[in-house]
Parts: sequence; structure tokens; C-alpha cells
Amino acid sequence: MADPTEFYTDAQRELQEKNDSTALAQAMATSIVFETLGEKERAFIGSRDFFFLSTVNEAGEPTVSYKGGAPGFVQIVDDATLRFPAYDGNGMFLSLGNAAETGKIGMLFIDFEVPHRLRVQGSATLSSDPSDLAGFPGALAVVEVRIDHVFVNCARYIHRHTRQQTSRYVPDGDGEQPYPSWKRIDALQPVLPAADQGRAEREGGTISVDEYQEKLVKGES
Repeated sequence: MADPTEFYTDAQRELQEKNDSTALAQAMATSIVFETLGEKERAFIGSRDFFFLSTVNEAGEPTVSYKGGAPGFVQIVDDATLRFPAYDGNGMFLSLGNAAETGKIGMLFIDFEVPHRLRVQGSATLSSDPSDLAGFPGALAVVEVRIDHVFVNCARYIHRHTRQQTSRYVPDGDGEQPYPSWKRIDALQPVLPAADQGRAEREGGTISVDEYQEKLVKGES
């Protein structure tokens, strides 16, 4: 369980006092916030095929991103350690750059069908070591998270949604995945990484920004 005097910041405690929730917040910290994963938390994380990742840079500027993969793509190393792959993205590396810079991250796992949610706060390190990448075909890097706190949140405001299908872009066992439509946009061809130069022509040719937008609207990107 967490120590309320260490878990909460001064600003959080001030708002708790203002809203008459100091006693409640202290009870929450000592009853639902833990430093290691329990059996139920391990099972829930192991069943998820996506989560939301929050990071912050040294200037205190945050960003949040969606991370998806096959069910169980977030690996449980032990009760206090998680690993997840960083797949090919848009080249901005906002989340990974922040994680490398400050090491502080938040992970939000959600089940929209039950509904249910679990929050993980931890310290992250990045690895591109071949031995680590071998466990995640198609990954550019592996993020290891040392858990600081883990806790279940009330699910009453989660809207129920039905899962339809796995994204076709999730890398297969060999790390292969379809070529993304946005990398075929004609205006981006000169600035793509060397590995992508010329590939658009082999993947059906270049497309305009408007054509890409049409694919987005139709869910075909």
C-alpha cells in the first residue's frame, strides 16, 4: 500500500482538503494503491491488446499516446516490472523521447466491454539490444517499466464499446506488417527514412493528402 504523505503532492492534498476528501484520499492510498502487481492485475494486463501511455518531458510538457498490439503484448517480467514494444510510428518519438528524458510514465489499461480499468505509474528505460528486441518481433525498441504504483480505478464513467477486430498493422510473428498509407503520401517521400525510400512505388504508388484523408474517413488507412 502507498504512504499518503508520499503518494500525494501538496496541490493534490490542497484540493482534497477543499473538497472534504482528505480522509477518503488517505483511505484510498492505503487500501487500493500498491507497489507490485497482484494476481488479478497480472491477469488483466496480460489480456489487454492496448493501453494509453502518458509521458512528460523535462519542461513538464505532457503527451498521451495509444499503444496497441496483440493480446498480451505488454509482458509481465515480475510483480514489479513490465515490458512493452515500441513499434514503427510517425517518426516524432514524442513518447519514447520523453521516457528517455525523464523516465516517468503512466499506463492506463481499459476494458470497454466489462468495463474495467487499471492504472500503472512507473519509471521507464529504453532498450534496443537485440536480445530484448527478439522477444517482440517488429519492435524498434523495448520499454521496461519499473512499477512505482498500481491501482484499480472506479469504472462508472467508462462508456461500453464492443471490440470488432485486431488492427491489421500489428506485427506478425516475423515482425511483418502492411505498409501504412501515410508513408505513401507524395509530399512526404523526400523526408522518409532511408529504409522507406522508394517503397511507396512498390506498395501501390504514392497518394495525395486528400486521398489519404479519404482513407482515414473510410477507416482504410
